Amino acid sequence: TDMVFITGRNKRAIEDHFDTAYEVEAELAARGKHELLRAVQEVIPKHVNCIFIRQSEALGLGHAVLCAQPVVQDEPFAVILADDLIDAEPPVIKQMIGVFAAHQCSVLGVQDVPREHTGQYGIVSTTPLAPGVGQVHGLVEQVRGLVEKPRPEEAPSTLAVVGRYILTPRIFHHLAQVQAGAGGEIQLTDGIAALLREEMLLAYRFVGTRYDCGSKLGYLKAQVAFGLKHEDLREEFAAYLTTLQ
Repeated sequence: TDMVFITGRNKRAIEDHFDTAYEVEAELAARGKHELLRAVQEVIPKHVNCIFIRQSEALGLGHAVLCAQPVVQDEPFAVILADDLIDAEPPVIKQMIGVFAAHQCSVLGVQDVPREHTGQYGIVSTTPLAPGVGQVHGLVEQVRGLVEKPRPEEAPSTLAVVGRYILTPRIFHHLAQVQAGAGGEIQLTDGIAALLREEMLLAYRFVGTRYDCGSKLGYLKAQVAFGLKHEDLREEFAAYLTTLQ
């Protein structure tokens, strides 16, 4: 399994985080801290290969996805936007892989948002799947249209695409044809809209809790939620939080 990171020049900390720190591991081994050593070594499973690609220019999400084409080639692939942290079991991508396996087409992870927030997302219009087409907990619908950041009064629905995608490799053809918009950016939404004209596309209302870590409040909420789930810290952390009330 290849895990491809598309990063900018100021994001070296991401590459360093997932790299092997030989000196740290040697120090932990020498001190007999075997549990901590195991935790460090298991950050990335043995079967996962990390590949880092530099996006030389900030030309938008569509361009970032296009940067991965030399690695992905002709395979379907998943896209994860790290700003959207989703706590789910099974993980959302695993849920979506099940949908892809059943239907063999691109799948968008979607979530209902308040109508006043539609201007922050790509918004889909959907219809129920045709009779006889399999469902997954009633959470799958067929995408009929996709609009990038519509005004609330113009939004076709309140179903927002929130940072999880499984795409067929045909998307690369369309991204290469997309006309750059404001700021020279290539929008993934435009590529998906073009893909929709030739392939079936599904929207999957995933099961899980999403934290928008691109916002300050969402980031803080995620810190609290995951702190309360941490096996070693949750009791003391919960006790501390009660003192703040």
